[in-house]
Amino acid sequence: IMNALGLTQIGLILLCTTTISSLQCNHLHLQQRKVIENSLQLLDKMGEKFPQQCLKEKMSFRFPEQVLKPRQKETVKVVIEEIFQHIFYIFSKNLTLAAWDGTALEQFQNGLYQQIEQLEACVIKKQIHYFWSKEVNRLKLKKYFQKIDCFLKDKKHNLCSWEISRAEMRRCLQLIDKVIRKL
Repeated sequence: IMNALGLTQIGLILLCTTTISSLQCNHLHLQQRKVIENSLQLLDKMGEKFPQQCLKEKMSFRFPEQVLKPRQKETVKVVIEEIFQHIFYIFSKNLTLAAWDGTALEQFQNGLYQQIEQLEACVIKKQIHYFWSKEVNRLKLKKYFQKIDCFLKDKKHNLCSWEISRAEMRRCLQLIDKVIRKL
């Protein structure tokens, strides 16, 4: 009797978690909008206004906007997940010269990480990931973030390079927000 009861409890727990995660996936776009809104606020909170002395160093990275215009809705989620992973990667190393609020930075990183986890749980990966990995757009996205990473390295992760990168990530998140609002 105990084994049957134990199995029933496990079954109910699995059923509940599957139901909860599918509900989360159904409302993923709303959740993403909240996360992006929160991330934008945290980016602002992390630092002061853009430093005047950094204006002469400004760089055009040119976000490949076509990556956010795939044919399938599911692919958009894969693209967004990848963008969040790149942003997380950039904002998790060599931050010593970035004069930012540590708490806001940590909250920003945590929000991105949670969103990546959520997207991974919701995206029907197999076939989409296969098509996306062969996609030219994926390479363009990778190149875009490599350009930012190289820029930071070339400038030895100085204050201005971080401020320019922060401004670029703000633009990037705003573009994602526009796409999510249309989904």
